[in-house]
This record gives sequence, C-alpha cells and structure tokens, in this order.
Amino acid sequence: QVQLVESGGGLVQPGGSLRLSCAGSGFPYAHIAMGWFRQAPGRKREGVGCIVMRDGTTYYGDSVKGRFTISKDNDKNTVYLQMNNLKEEDTGVYYCSGESLVEGITPTCLTRGDFWGRGTQVTVSS
Repeated sequence: QVQLVESGGGLVQPGGSLRLSCAGSGFPYAHIAMGWFRQAPGRKREGVGCIVMRDGTTYYGDSVKGRFTISKDNDKNTVYLQMNNLKEEDTGVYYCSGESLVEGITPTCLTRGDFWGRGTQVTVSS
C-alpha cells in the first residue's frame, strides 16, 4: 500500500520561504515520479512540480518557475519542495503525488497522479 506523508506547511509572509517534504513508501514499481500539486479554495488542483526519482529530471508549473525547486533523496524515498519568494496566490493545500512511469513515455506528473498524500496547508499572508 502506497503512503505519501507530507510535512512542512505553515504560515509565511509574502516574500518568505518554506520547504515541504514528502516521504513515500510502498510503491509497486521502481520507476516513479514524485511531486506536488496544490489547490486553492474555489480553484482546480494544479501541478506545481515533479521529479523523476531515477534520473532527477524535473518539471515545473509556469506559475512557480524560478521560485520553487524540487529535489529528492532516493535513500529516504523523499522529495522536497523549496518555495522562495512566496506570493499570496501560492496559498493553498499542497498535495504530494506519485506517478508510476513507463519506459520511453514522457511523465505526466504535472497533470495527473496515481497516488496522493493527504495534503498540507500553506498560507501566504501579511
């Protein structure tokens, strides 16, 4: 059974930084991508960023490029989302996601996920 456990959310002022962590376990396949989606009240869930655990290839949503960085620790099966220069529009529930990948097929981890965490709240407000 796949488990994704997020941590690191909280309240931060605009321009500040936060780092989220997601520890994964129980994946049925070795070739996976892990990443983050977020959802603000009244808005659809959107892909923030994801990383292929095997080779470190990263993908980012347009709204966070240049501000957010995703990284991984394969020994801990953990991914991190470093969020800098946070804006009020970054507020939302951040969900860790996992996608089982197929060799030769480009990951779709910014648009879909096979596994989900419960989410952690990020609030950017002065």
